[in-house]
Amino acid sequence: MQSPAGPALPHTRSGGVHWITTAAALGAVVAAVALVQPADASQRAAAGGSDKPPTGPVTAPDPAAVTYPMDCAPGVSVDVVSKVSGDLNGDGRPETVVVVRCHSDIGTSASGVFVLSAPTSGGAPRIAETLVRPQDDRQISGFRLEGGAVKATVLGFSSDTTPRCCPDLRRDYSWEWRDGRYVALPGPADGSV
Repeated sequence: MQSPAGPALPHTRSGGVHWITTAAALGAVVAAVALVQPADASQRAAAGGSDKPPTGPVTAPDPAAVTYPMDCAPGVSVDVVSKVSGDLNGDGRPETVVVVRCHSDIGTSASGVFVLSAPTSGGAPRIAETLVRPQDDRQISGFRLEGGAVKATVLGFSSDTTPRCCPDLRRDYSWEWRDGRYVALPGPADGSV
């Protein structure tokens, strides 16, 4: 081993104060890590919950228990015209995807497509995502669940003068859960919406 050419530098020798300071700093870091928790950790602990998928069967969210953001005329109800359920995001709990529109005895009003999720600790289901906005004046056909993807044909109108009975634009869509969100995957643009 080669000895240093000059005098020993002050920071190359550790003494008792150095070790006590290091131990105190390490203890402070460990204490801080123990105190820092995710925002919902106390709610999950109180409910006995965890990030693990549920062990027993879990029911899909009930579409009748949700208030939808539809601009219906006063006194007009919202109809759930189609629904599918499945674990779309891989969390072990099923989601329900619904097609809803304002009730109409004649004609077809604009539809909205919503993903419903149930809260982890009870309560009413909520709208987790809007796949098709009712304001976009679209109609939905061929609505289904294939694997983990929601699929539908979205029908629309090329102008305000196009009769609402007869959409003249159509496009197939798939919605898949990717990187923490639902992604719309449009099909070929043949007279597209």
